[in-house]
Amino acid sequence: MLRRTSLRTTRRASTLPLPADHAWAVVACGLEGSRWYVDAGPLVVRGFIDRLVGGGGRRWSVPGRPLLVRGDTVGFWRVWEVTDGPGQPDGTRRLVLVADVRSPGRVTLTTTVTPDGANGCRLEQEVRLDPDGLVGAAYLLADLPARETVAELVHRRVVGDVLQGR
Repeated sequence: MLRRTSLRTTRRASTLPLPADHAWAVVACGLEGSRWYVDAGPLVVRGFIDRLVGGGGRRWSVPGRPLLVRGDTVGFWRVWEVTDGPGQPDGTRRLVLVADVRSPGRVTLTTTVTPDGANGCRLEQEVRLDPDGLVGAAYLLADLPARETVAELVHRRVVGDVLQGR
């Protein structure tokens, strides 16, 4: 697993021995049931914290269709972008989720799936915090260890789900 961190972003990437179509079907799945973008442990905790500070927490259910689309709301996320691979030169697919939580800034989770040969793919995730004001700047520094933990555990969850075909 590749790990990269800067002040605003935390990235994780893994190369998987599965076709990109298979990985994408799990990453962007909108069917009912347990989904990594709602039920990963750190996201459950973040939803609970959001409720404690007066936010909505994980209030939106999964839409119940095969793939998420722009505008969907799931857990505490709004689906900001869904880019499907067949129209992209390198076949990359991208899911961009923006958190609707109480936070001194904007939190974005981007997941990309890129083909790597005929039977493999690269799955990469980036958590980004764009702070608002002085409180956001202070939060940016204080939140870094927590963001690293969240990125690590969420990435492990989505990789596990892809490998198990959930």
